[in-house]
Amino acid sequence: MDSPQARKTGLNLPAGMSETSLRLETFTGSSRAMSNLGSPRKTISNLGSPRTISNLSSPSKSKSSTCSDRFIPCRSSSRLHTFGLIENSSPVKEGGNEAYSRLLRLELFGSDFGSSSPAGLGSPISPSKNMLRFKTEISGPNSPYSPSVLGHESGFSSETSTPPKPPRKVPKTPHKVLDAPSLQDDFYLNLVDWSSQNVLAVGLGTCVYLWSASNSKVTKLCDLGPNDGVCSVQWTREGSYISIGTNFGQVQVWDGTQCKKVRTMAGHQTRTGVLAWSSRILASGSRDRNILQHDLRVPNDFVSKLVGHKSEVCGLKWSNDDRELASGGNDNQLLVWNQHSQQPALRLTEHTAAVKAIAWSPHQSSLLASGGGTADRCIRFWNTTNGHQLNSIDTGSQVCNLAWSKNVNELVSTHGYSQNQIMVWKYPSMAKVATLTGHSMRVLYLAMSPDGQTIVTGAGDETLRFWNVFPSMKTPAPVKETGLWSLGRTYIR
Repeated sequence: MDSPQARKTGLNLPAGMSETSLRLETFTGSSRAMSNLGSPRKTISNLGSPRTISNLSSPSKSKSSTCSDRFIPCRSSSRLHTFGLIENSSPVKEGGNEAYSRLLRLELFGSDFGSSSPAGLGSPISPSKNMLRFKTEISGPNSPYSPSVLGHESGFSSETSTPPKPPRKVPKTPHKVLDAPSLQDDFYLNLVDWSSQNVLAVGLGTCVYLWSASNSKVTKLCDLGPNDGVCSVQWTREGSYISIGTNFGQVQVWDGTQCKKVRTMAGHQTRTGVLAWSSRILASGSRDRNILQHDLRVPNDFVSKLVGHKSEVCGLKWSNDDRELASGGNDNQLLVWNQHSQQPALRLTEHTAAVKAIAWSPHQSSLLASGGGTADRCIRFWNTTNGHQLNSIDTGSQVCNLAWSKNVNELVSTHGYSQNQIMVWKYPSMAKVATLTGHSMRVLYLAMSPDGQTIVTGAGDETLRFWNVFPSMKTPAPVKETGLWSLGRTYIR
């Protein structure tokens, strides 16, 4: 049926087909009726003919447009405001998620999208400014999420994201070297100590020499004679008096300022290889396996004897509060003594070689570090309150000495076979801060300057080397390569 409505449909018919082959009817309720998405007032019925086409597209203004069975909506005529997808100016609300939106855009679209664009212009990646937006983009000047705080590039604040500190640089070379003739290559001796008054004491053969770090002046303190020898030296904490352990087993006390002997105390049967001062008591360890405690206020040579080691005592250190005394021996044992018993309070036997290296932490109470010899090579950390081992690290070589820094929570160790190195460790991670080399023989002796920045190491190569390894307590800046002393080599005697 040819009606005026059919002529107004605007259908483009293929060749050979006339408009009479199409019949348009208007009815409702049919199960095959389809609503025209462009105009809800009209319905078009498919009559079942294989050549019948239902025009579902919008009316075309051009007669050359082709038919299609795919619906392509017109964005310009869509009612997007119904779904809240168009830009609406709204007041800034407190507690919005602008920062979260910016960071999420940055993660999804990269740094180009994260940069702010001029108002009214969309992102080059996304045509819609509403994508991932939960509120108006404009932030108030006092907003904590304003671009001035978060930044345009990264979206992070300098206050909230601090760059990691660069590792502290430790000079790899000593700033001074002293020649020390006749410095013995003996693992069980302790021949170097640095006083609180900045004077270094060194035992060389039968003599003890004092070297002032302030003016490099060398003073010969004493000579024990051709038949005796120096086995250990130790300053008092005040730095005025120095004790000397001899090869004959004596313990001598000298006034370091006047260079006069104050007292001689006997008690050991053979050489006294290690000494340790508390505030009032001097402890001495010997090859006779005993530890003697001396009190200069009483006339007796010693006030108590501690028996517990089965071989030579080579390590001896008082705790910082003077309540405990740690001793190490050639029997691979580490013993901890208290003031109230003649028997060891702790007997630690995990080391498998001689224990000479002993150091109490100045930063944590009851924290003790110890190092083993060639067959052990480990630094072990102990809680002396309960005797538990806290950590153990294999250094790869013989541990000769240990010393904690009083300025930072680090410690230094010196080593023998096979690398003869000096190592600085960060505690408790035990990350290596520095590894220093220079000695040609095992580094048997170690002492620290009064300010805690410089260490001196001695070896059987008859040299004393001074290293700047720790920062100062006031300014933790990297230690400079140059020191107060020249880099030339001088003689200590």
